[in-house]
Amino acid sequence: MPATTIDCKGQTVAPGDLVRVLGITPDPDLDEDDLDMFMDMVGSTCDVERIDADGAAWVAVWWNGCEGTLMTLVGLEPRQMEKVAA
Repeated sequence: MPATTIDCKGQTVAPGDLVRVLGITPDPDLDEDDLDMFMDMVGSTCDVERIDADGAAWVAVWWNGCEGTLMTLVGLEPRQMEKVAA
């Protein structure tokens, strides 16, 4: 598994780096409420949890909902993120 990937500007991104979410590719089977929740991620900043074998950076997103606090991992392609200076 690669230890790093790149962002939309070609900057190296590694686990622990902070990235701004520029876009996501939602699952086409999401209902409208879940889709809205994921689209609200665009523009947010998240810590990179891991890099997968395809070079996607996985970020954790925390949601406060009626069932309490929920965490979702989302994989971002290089064009979907921009590294943010620490």
